[in-house]
Amino acid sequence: MESQISKVSVIIVNYNAGDWLAKSTRSLLSQMEADFECFIVDNGSTDGSLGTLPKLDKRFTIIELGYNAGFAVANNHAAKLANSPWIALLNPDAFARPDWLEKLLAETTIAPNIAMVGSTQYLALADTPTLDGAGDCYHFSGIAYRAGYGHNSMPPATGFVFGPCAAAALYDREKFLELGGFDERFFCYHEDVDLAFRMQLTGFDCIQSQAAIVDHVSSAIASKVPNFAIYHGTRNRIWTFFKNMPAALLILLLPVHILANLAYLYWALFRKDRFGPTLQGVKDAMVGLPEIMETRRKVQNTRKISMLALLSKFTWSPIKVLRRGIHIRKIP
Repeated sequence: MESQISKVSVIIVNYNAGDWLAKSTRSLLSQMEADFECFIVDNGSTDGSLGTLPKLDKRFTIIELGYNAGFAVANNHAAKLANSPWIALLNPDAFARPDWLEKLLAETTIAPNIAMVGSTQYLALADTPTLDGAGDCYHFSGIAYRAGYGHNSMPPATGFVFGPCAAAALYDREKFLELGGFDERFFCYHEDVDLAFRMQLTGFDCIQSQAAIVDHVSSAIASKVPNFAIYHGTRNRIWTFFKNMPAALLILLLPVHILANLAYLYWALFRKDRFGPTLQGVKDAMVGLPEIMETRRKVQNTRKISMLALLSKFTWSPIKVLRRGIHIRKIP
């Protein structure tokens, strides 16, 4: 007898998330849209966080990998096991509002070729309503940023954005798997931007939803090892640019990308404990570049979008990068 296909498969990747994991899971138990399955993938946690989980019903499956395989590997593993047409990723320190899944799924029909939907994220521990993010934007220099972070403002109207933040995102499962999911060499950080770039190249788009809301502690786990986040963010930023940028734009924008990374290094000089992991990230990006360039050939062969159309999806204002300005394009 064939298993019933749910509307959406939720994936939570846990690594020493402590009590946040139980709170995140409880937020799923309270969803108005109950037709889902959920995979909780544990990356070898040692803090007993799995033991804090509430009583779960048959929709939930716990997968213990036994080691820290990384965010990318863990999500890919669960995506292959899922049976739903959509997969929803939720960080263990992100807590979904009761209508989160319902609103995410509704956004998939408001425009053609939608393969990604991003959530409005609020900082869970802020004293006043403060945005944690309203989608991932990609500056033409190769700098990606989470738009709206730290802004005390209303979330932007629903519209197109470059990509979703994978802390709370919806993906077309078939398209996700067709493109190979997250690049497992990234381990974590920037893997969502890389995937969004690849999906944009194939002609698919992302909706940033105003109505699908989560409250996110924001780097609650990674903040325990900030050097780790800085290193991977730096290395993976460079890999994303070289891997995905079409040839003509790669040549044209490479000097700008180099300047942007030099600016990061200069800025890191004046920030405590940042220069070392930033420099190491640049070095290791260069070491791994030959392998990334091999992958690049495959990625570029999937491109269906024109360069002009791609350029229209980039953020061009440097002020927006510095201020984490929101860049939502209107739905026609």
